[in-house]
Amino acid sequence: QVQLVESGGGLVQAGGSLRLSCAASGRTFSRYAMGWFRQAPGKEREFVAAMTWSGGSTYYADSVKGRFTISRDNAKNTVYLQMNSLKPEDTAVYYCAASRTGMRSQYDYWGQGTQVTVSS
Repeated sequence: QVQLVESGGGLVQAGGSLRLSCAASGRTFSRYAMGWFRQAPGKEREFVAAMTWSGGSTYYADSVKGRFTISRDNAKNTVYLQMNSLKPEDTAVYYCAASRTGMRSQYDYWGQGTQVTVSS
């Protein structure tokens, strides 16, 4: 069982930056692939970024490629999402998730989400 708690959301102007954090409980955090997803009002949840358990491989949604960076610190049981050059369309609730089977597979555990609002 893994529990995930996101933090770092807030209100930022377009062009600004935020760094989201996701703290995980459990000693097996390093065995999970980790991902970030987001859900805007009236829209379905969408994939943002993911990373393998080792951190050796990542992939991103086209909409955030070159602007967002996912990283992890297994010693701290934490995964991060650095978001630069933010746009109003990035406004959403951001969720982190953990997968036992791989970063492109089903995600088994989810956090409660953190709100990101980008003003124009």
